Amino acid sequence: MRIVTLSPVLLSLAFAGAAHAQSAATEATTLDRLRVHGQRPATVAAPTQARERLAQRAGATAWVDGESYRGGRVSTLTDALGYAPGVFVQPRFGAEEARLSIRGSGLQRTFHGRGLELLQDGSPLNLADGGFDFQAVEPLSARYIEVYRGANALEYGAATLGGAIDFVSPTGYDAAPLRARIEGGEYGYRRGQLAVAGVVGAADGYASLSGLRQDGFRDHAEQENYRLFANAGYRFGEALDGRLYFTRVDTRSALPGNLTLAESRRDPRLAAPGNLALNQRRDYRLDRLSGRLAWSPSAAGTLALSAYYADKSLHHPIFQVLRQDSRDYGLDLRWRGRYQGLGLRHELIAGVAFAQGEIDDRRWFNLAGRAGAPSNRFDQRARNAKLYLENQSWLSPRWAVSLGAQALRSQRRSRDRLILGGRDESFDEDYRGVSPKLGLRYLAGDGVQWYANLSRSLEPPSFGELSGGPGVMPVDKQRADSGEFGLRLQRETLSLDFAAYRARVRGELLALNDGNGNPLGTVNAGRTLHQGVEFGLGWRFARAWTLSANYLYNDFRFDRDRVYGDNDLAGAPPQQLRAQLRWSPDERFYLEPNIEWTPRDYYIDHANTFKAPGYSIVGLRVGGRVAAQWNWFADARNLAGRKWIASTNAIADARGQDGRNFLPGDGRAVYVGLEWSGDRIGARGD
Repeated sequence: MRIVTLSPVLLSLAFAGAAHAQSAATEATTLDRLRVHGQRPATVAAPTQARERLAQRAGATAWVDGESYRGGRVSTLTDALGYAPGVFVQPRFGAEEARLSIRGSGLQRTFHGRGLELLQDGSPLNLADGGFDFQAVEPLSARYIEVYRGANALEYGAATLGGAIDFVSPTGYDAAPLRARIEGGEYGYRRGQLAVAGVVGAADGYASLSGLRQDGFRDHAEQENYRLFANAGYRFGEALDGRLYFTRVDTRSALPGNLTLAESRRDPRLAAPGNLALNQRRDYRLDRLSGRLAWSPSAAGTLALSAYYADKSLHHPIFQVLRQDSRDYGLDLRWRGRYQGLGLRHELIAGVAFAQGEIDDRRWFNLAGRAGAPSNRFDQRARNAKLYLENQSWLSPRWAVSLGAQALRSQRRSRDRLILGGRDESFDEDYRGVSPKLGLRYLAGDGVQWYANLSRSLEPPSFGELSGGPGVMPVDKQRADSGEFGLRLQRETLSLDFAAYRARVRGELLALNDGNGNPLGTVNAGRTLHQGVEFGLGWRFARAWTLSANYLYNDFRFDRDRVYGDNDLAGAPPQQLRAQLRWSPDERFYLEPNIEWTPRDYYIDHANTFKAPGYSIVGLRVGGRVAAQWNWFADARNLAGRKWIASTNAIADARGQDGRNFLPGDGRAVYVGLEWSGDRIGARGD
């Protein structure tokens, strides 16, 4: 009943703020003048500043405008990140779950997330053990999204194989005073958002309330969620400003589970029998408070102190009933500044970060979705301490070299509070390491730059790897030595993003069998290889025509493993292409056919005995602007009604048998939406 009683209160607060925001709109002229004089707070970068900063990295990055995906249905991370170069993101079912990976990160994890640092306004959404929940993100509440692929997230203290994704919120300086949006469509899909923003003197604020309900394409796939994202900032003076962020998430999701390939082809709307019998669900609540204080003693540098606290509750009936209550908190102190030395100009990023999380993990036998007798209980604690720095030096007007490193110490401690059968499953693990990085950047002129880098990543296991299954499996950290080179091109009518990478991974966290075929659980593999190509394109080749594309080539494999040889790693298609062609004679109308294509079958097991089929699905989106403040769209998905596989499990050995390892994609559907936006503030804070 929490959702029913909470949502009217949040709606009342949002509408109350709307009246205030409308009055603030009359100050637009003053706000524009303030921005011209550089008075925008240092706690949040303007979109153009953020994009320029990403382009100054000696490595692969991507920037996604939060406005770019509002012209269609926005319910999954695929809708928001599907065209971000280098990002592999596939829906699992409904609006809450996805498979999110960069360069094969977290490839084994087909539930929740791992291998990436997920950020909200620069502070971690990940739990202290490294796992993250997709439910914590609301794409409609992002002004823009920053993607740091591979080792290029060092400035946030992230040294995972995949990198980091930062969802940056709007503020009172760059959001419309009032914005309302509704979406609806097939399978009982209903979604809405109300957002308000404003500036009063030295203070500004933004708040977004969104909700979603759907029956889902498949049986037992009902979902209901509500999210409140809000932030308020205050400028104490020319050199000091602060901002507070608050998040409230309440979601309820039924889990339809995996089908066999034969079942997926016969009737993809089915739910797995076991999921129905056990009433498998994922009900999630999150309250999160974070803050940032930025001091800029001069135009050459900023010292920022960030802190956060998150309280999470998870009720999760699966093969057992899980109840996890967790508290995570952390601090980050970071300096970013420019200086002169040895006749060269430099930019330095240096920081120290600390995070700790505590989990009360209780488990019961599942009796048709209800908790039966207790099966286990753990008190768990994860702790991380990081020291990181990166210095970029300009050797000439065209050449820049970057040198950086991160030192990491992580602890994972678990105390068994319910010892059954005389087996104590407590453990205390300590992980340490250093991740160096060397990068080079060359500005060729005319919007073209080349880059290359060498780096090392370190990734301690989460509790999902250590104790997420029936028993405890002690494992070591995963580490990788990576190299990449790439090209960025940015011109008025053409943008191009190309990167090629190769990572030699030791101790990759995978679920494997021994030489006799006996399951080992999640263990550290020997040597594996992750290499591939990432390509993104945006090309306006005529006044009304724009082509956008995102292509991935993935080659992930074992490297002379004594059991698996040089087999492909399971779960990632070798190639994937998303492309769309947009015709828009003016802002009043656009027509946009699109395609998603996986041209080759790919293995679902590391033994390489069974494959998921490739697919191609096409869609069509139309929409436009009516008058100055109304926008509309119609978004048709899977027009041919294809039966296709959106994602799979990644298992050790299927033994050539068709097991329940497949998640069918949605069938043919049409979604429509309408959005009203109040007068925008100047040039949106750019």
